[in-house]
This record gives sequence, structure tokens and C-alpha cells, in this order.
Amino acid sequence: MIRTGVITGVSVSHMNASVDEIEAASCADVVGRVAALRAKPGVSEAFALQTCNRSEAYVVTDHARQGREALAEVVADVREGAVDHMDHEESLRHLMRVAAGLDSLVLGEDQIIGQLKTAFEASRSADGIGPLLDDAITKAIHVGERARTETEINEGVVSLGSAAVELASRETALAGSTALVVGAGEMGSLAATALESAGVDRIVIANRTIPHATHIAETVETEASAIGLDAAAAAAEQATVVITATGSPDHVLDSEGLAAAGETICIDLAQPRDIEPAAAAVDGIAVYDIDDLESVTESTHRRRKVAAEEVKAMIDEEFDRLLALFKRKRADEAISAMYESAERVKNREVTTAVDKLEAHGELNDKQRDVIDSLADSLVGQLLSAPTKSLRDAAAEDDWTTIQTAMQLFNPEFDGEFPPSDGEMDEASTEDRPSERPDEIPEGVSPEDIPPHVLEQLSDD
Repeated sequence: MIRTGVITGVSVSHMNASVDEIEAASCADVVGRVAALRAKPGVSEAFALQTCNRSEAYVVTDHARQGREALAEVVADVREGAVDHMDHEESLRHLMRVAAGLDSLVLGEDQIIGQLKTAFEASRSADGIGPLLDDAITKAIHVGERARTETEINEGVVSLGSAAVELASRETALAGSTALVVGAGEMGSLAATALESAGVDRIVIANRTIPHATHIAETVETEASAIGLDAAAAAAEQATVVITATGSPDHVLDSEGLAAAGETICIDLAQPRDIEPAAAAVDGIAVYDIDDLESVTESTHRRRKVAAEEVKAMIDEEFDRLLALFKRKRADEAISAMYESAERVKNREVTTAVDKLEAHGELNDKQRDVIDSLADSLVGQLLSAPTKSLRDAAAEDDWTTIQTAMQLFNPEFDGEFPPSDGEMDEASTEDRPSERPDEIPEGVSPEDIPPHVLEQLSDD
């Protein structure tokens, strides 16, 4: 059965929060966060996204109040002004904006698509993805891909890695220098590529798993080598610029390790931070983080302004399509229940009719087919108008009609649809009485009503 609900989300990102606040909302791993959210009362689906400049979580519940309660722990240690609280429709739009790169520090950057897909699969592995989030995130990814295919939103500086190298080049001469990249993930790979384009003579890749670092070293034509993470501090003594982007929960470079590095530009792209903030007090060490990249990305934002407007229009279009999809699925569930109920009645009555006719002589196959066709035709014609009415009801957010149809025709329906898309319902499931029809609708035969509903009506 298609289950419906409302999405509630929270976001802590560079848009309103500092690096420290993003770190406060971050988790050790997405799978663990999703599993914890799924264990919360009333949560049927959950999704979490964590990157170097954002930490977000979403849940699906029957009522928005349940969602807000489930997400409260995620942002408990974050200043209220740094948190974006999102209801159903805001969550849908926000996911599309994120996927399209509109909310990225580097407007239109490409890496967020891969990060979104990775988080999607991680959340799925934790049993967090159900029909509602599946549709929402799949649509967001589709929007992100459309944005980059149909507009110029990703022209120019396209990643935090390249923005970091641009920042470093403003502070010191990179040509002929040695650079240290700490971390062999996607961001580390992008940083290495950008450093090669900037003209450095040598790149050292440090990573906990040396083969991964070796792989990145082999992708650039500049002289490059791989070392273990424990050798990063020593390598920093030979580097003019250090760019860090690991997933380590602890600092990988501290003030003691950088004490002998001399004049060095350190740019920390990790979340949580790779470089101990106190290292900025070491003589010769200049430490920058993602908050410091705003000036680098400002010119890119200006160039992509026209493309961004095109993407916003695209999001409006896709958002309307997504809402229509949700409404259609709600109507389809009621319509399916109606036809299944009618099919049960039809089969029962056809069997009765055939038995009566065969009491006067056995029917041949052609005669049986005529009876079956007659029954099918009657069901189709009788349900044609109700089918259209249910689709219209969904399009107009008339969930009372949909609910009544479900109660009449679906024995498994539990009595209540969640609020319509975007509605911030203040009543909990327990606070709201289950609605059900108090009389047999006009034109409906008692024989056509599922026994459990008829029994309720009789009790009244």
C-alpha cells in the first residue's frame, strides 16, 4: 500500500551558520543518524546529508509536529538563527535547490550531485528511504542534472577545491612550489587537479589509506607522491600550501605538528575541521576555512546570476510536477481500493449468477465469457465517474473525499490521511480522532460495503 505523510527538514549550512555551528550539527556517519531518526516515534522515513558546508536531516511522519520533535536533537546544540526549519513544501524546494547548486558556497558546483546520491544510498541502507523521500530525492537529483545540462550554472570555478587553490594563489605564488593535499576523497582529487593547473612543481597526497592517495597522485601529470596520514605534519614543512579535506572526526594537523612548517597557507575544507584552530597562532601559519572562501566565490556568483534565474524557473516547474505526482498517488490508492472492492463484489455475484443458470443446464465457455464481460463493463462504467471525482478531489486537496472512499473500500485503511502537502498540523496523531462515515452513502448497497465498515455503521 502507498503510505503518505509529510516531510519535515532541518538544515544548518554556510548560508546562515558558521563552521563551528555546522560542526555542532554534524554526525559521525549518515547511516547512524538515519537509523537514530527512524527509531524516533512516528518516523516512517529518514534522510541525512552531510558535506563540508552543510548538515541536513529530513523525516517523514503522519504529522509535521512529530517531524519537528524527531529532528530537535539534530540541532539541539546549534544557535536557533543558524537553523533552517522546513515544512513539507519547503523541504521539497530546498532539496531541489541544493541539488542544483543554488545553495552551494560555489554556486552551481558539481560535487553536490555526487554527495546527494551517496547520502541517498547510505540512507536507503539504513532503511530510511520510502516512497515519499524516494520520489522527492529522485526528483531533486533530476533537477540538479537538468540544471547543469540545460544552463551554464556550473561554468567557471566549479568546486571548493578549485576555490581553495584560487584563495591560496591570492596569498602566495604557487608556481614552482610544493603543495600538500590531505585527504584522498573527491575534494582532495579536485584540489590536486586545481593545484596542477596553478603550476605547482610537486604535490604530496596524504591519506590514511595510501593506495587511495597513490591513485590521485597517478591522475595528475605534475610530480606527485603518496604518503600516510601520520606523515602529513612532516610533509607540511616542505609545502607552501596545505589543503585538507578528510572525513576524520579528529584534527589531523595541530599547532604542534605545524610548529616547524614556516610560511605556509593552510586551507581547511573538512567538516569537522582537520586543522586545529589554535594552529593559526603559530608563527608563519595562516589558516583559512570555508567561511573564508566567500570572497573567492563572489565573482563566480555574479557570472552565474542569469543561469541561476533559469534554474529557479526550472525548480518551480519541477516542483509543481512533484506535487501533482504526490496527489495522483494518493488518489490512485483510493481508486485501487475502490476497484479491488468492486472486483470482489463482481466475482461473488458472477459466481452466484452462473451457479443459478447452471442449475438449469451447464453453460459453455462463450456464455461464461458474455457474463464476465457484462460484469466487467458494469464495473467499469459505474466506477468511471467516481474515479474522475477522486482524481479531481486529490488535485483540489479534498482529502475528506479521499479518506471516505478509503474507509468504504479498503479493509486495511487505518482511518486517517495525513494533512495535505505543506500543512503544518499542530495536532498529534493521538490528539486527533479518526474520522469515518456515519451513514451509508446514497446509492451504495450495504452488500457492496466491506464488512468491517458495515459493522461500524451498524454499531452507531
